[in-house]
Amino acid sequence: MLKYRLPIGLSLIAALLLVLWADESWTGSPLPDSFGGHTLPRGTIIFLVMLPITFMAARELARIMREKQIMAGTGITCLAALVGLTLSYVGPHLFSAARSQEITATAAVLTLLTSLAYYSRHKNTQGVVAAAGGTLLAFVYLGLMFGFVLAIRREHSAWLLAWVLLVTKMSDTGAYFLGRAVGRHKMIPWLSPGKTWEGLAGGALFASATAAGGLWVLAKALPGESLPSPLSGLVVGVLAAGFGQAGDLIMSLFKRDAGRKDSGHSVPGFGGVLDILDSPLLVAPLAYWWLCLTT
Repeated sequence: MLKYRLPIGLSLIAALLLVLWADESWTGSPLPDSFGGHTLPRGTIIFLVMLPITFMAARELARIMREKQIMAGTGITCLAALVGLTLSYVGPHLFSAARSQEITATAAVLTLLTSLAYYSRHKNTQGVVAAAGGTLLAFVYLGLMFGFVLAIRREHSAWLLAWVLLVTKMSDTGAYFLGRAVGRHKMIPWLSPGKTWEGLAGGALFASATAAGGLWVLAKALPGESLPSPLSGLVVGVLAAGFGQAGDLIMSLFKRDAGRKDSGHSVPGFGGVLDILDSPLLVAPLAYWWLCLTT
């Protein structure tokens, strides 16, 4: 596994840094005259990259649900996830906070009604409620929760978003290596036999050190940016490790329920797209609200 993890992991990091650099560099660039003289909003490049990633993740989620005998259609599952993500990007740029919230709530209602109509189109009630619930899951889990990445970028530098993602992945790295090295006490053996309390402690240690060190570096590199103190990074690092592990366990719950080890095979050494996104999906909302309170 490591022979794939290292080169692919480094490639993914390089691609992520390139996307964040492009978004930071091109934000504010003039758009064509047909856009009314507007400039490129924050997070646009990131949003465009997130669209195919969300599509692939939604395909995996639909496959997981079908293996649990839930009649999840790939098309409607992907559409629900993409609608949720698109609203996370478009809403705050075009509407007030209150109106954006109402539009998102309306979209959730329409997603439910559309999925109920879609799955009952053959005049059969069997499994319709479960399938509609799966569509709403995609809307929230892969649309709105993933949208918190865009919310962070909308209010902060792309490099602060890079810091959030780095802290999350360093937590995963610490948990993986320390858990394999000295892990003895199982955390939740019935759900994820490989998770140990020692691994969780290693993840918290790596995340806290990365969070504090990263904030110190950002303070030097971005003197005009409003940033939390490096000392507070020690706290959020522990929280991020806990939330990241919880995100991983949520995905384990989905996979074990369907009798799968990985969400897919599209990323050698890592599994599927959902196996990579599981931690950031839960850490992103935590990071957004923590930054709101500390900056």
